[in-house]
Amino acid sequence: MSNIRSILIFILFIIGISMSFNFASAQTDAERIAELKIQIQQLELEAQKYKEGIASEQAEAKTLKAEIAGLQKQISNLELQITLTGKKIDKTNIEISDVENSIFETQKNIDYRKSSIGELLLYLDKSDNEPLVASLLKNVNLSDFLRQDQYAKTVTSNLLSLVEELKIDKQNLEKDKDDMENLKSDLESLKKNQTGQKISLGGVKTNKNTLLAQTKGEEARYQAMLLDVQKRETAFFIELKQLENEIIQGGLYIIHITATTLPPKKQHIFSWPENNYRLTQGYGMTAYAKKGAYGGSPHNGIDMAAGTGTPIMAIGDGQIVANGYNNGWGNWAAINHTAYNVVSIYGHMSYLSPLKVGTNVTRGQVIGYEGNTGNSTGSHLHLSIYKDFFTYVRNKNGKDELYFNYFEGSINPFDYL
Repeated sequence: MSNIRSILIFILFIIGISMSFNFASAQTDAERIAELKIQIQQLELEAQKYKEGIASEQAEAKTLKAEIAGLQKQISNLELQITLTGKKIDKTNIEISDVENSIFETQKNIDYRKSSIGELLLYLDKSDNEPLVASLLKNVNLSDFLRQDQYAKTVTSNLLSLVEELKIDKQNLEKDKDDMENLKSDLESLKKNQTGQKISLGGVKTNKNTLLAQTKGEEARYQAMLLDVQKRETAFFIELKQLENEIIQGGLYIIHITATTLPPKKQHIFSWPENNYRLTQGYGMTAYAKKGAYGGSPHNGIDMAAGTGTPIMAIGDGQIVANGYNNGWGNWAAINHTAYNVVSIYGHMSYLSPLKVGTNVTRGQVIGYEGNTGNSTGSHLHLSIYKDFFTYVRNKNGKDELYFNYFEGSINPFDYL
């Protein structure tokens, strides 16, 4: 009897120490998490102000001063975003650490209780195998023997129930741990991507300094540069149209995807590829297209701007079927939305998408970041949607570049966003 009581007292003692330790640790971590939450909220508010400021500046007339100020603000915004993500990762790390400690302590308690139950079961087994006369001789009277035997059985039953409860708790904690580790992985991936954004913005800042050197800070020189870019763009699209006709006539496609039937219009089957964007050009014969910017052709998609380094998201589920860099579209990627067999194009990204051809993507998944690569006069995303899409190789100055058909085969993105 005294042996059983000693075991129970020791178990309760261990439980008390474990609970007090976890409670104290949780209190400390809870305070740190609360502090990080406040910091995250403050950073998010500050980031929102940056975004509003960037959108406002981009809406103004394009001037050298506005361009440089906007780029600098975007760099500051991205640095803030990286800090914000770091705070979220710190918070998640603390939460994961708490869960891991809880799992460890719970496992220790389960193991100890199992050991205690084992001792009690051995005691009961020994009692069962011991001759009744021998058991009675060890006790003063029959009532003492029956009380001890019943006590051991009751204690064992209670401890078994407790172990089952702790097993359930442990399973729940392990699930929480898996969830938090997934969250941590997502956040670390986000931070890595944002570091890449910062690198790309650093490159834009270098371009800004180059721009200042070329224009000597004079607005007239800057406007002349923009006009020169437009002239080169017009010549580029005239040449591209001629090459595209040759590709069609010779059937020199690399890939060719055609939709048999188009989905109904105005059903919003696709989502917008950027958040907090501002539309800068529509589809078709826009005012810019009428100036001859695309060699007399209409604009084959829509343009939007949210700031260099802004995440670009897939407008729907699908598979990346082509990507690359060319002088026209800069860094670009194509997604075949297999449910409809229509293809979406994302152009002028700050750097080539890390997702390889053949990768399946889901609606809202980040596939790249807004930039100013290729034939572009400012940071923006070009989005096209095609019912008939093909790619081909254009060789310029001994260098092969992958292109896709320009206007023929395109459809108005506004009909499906």
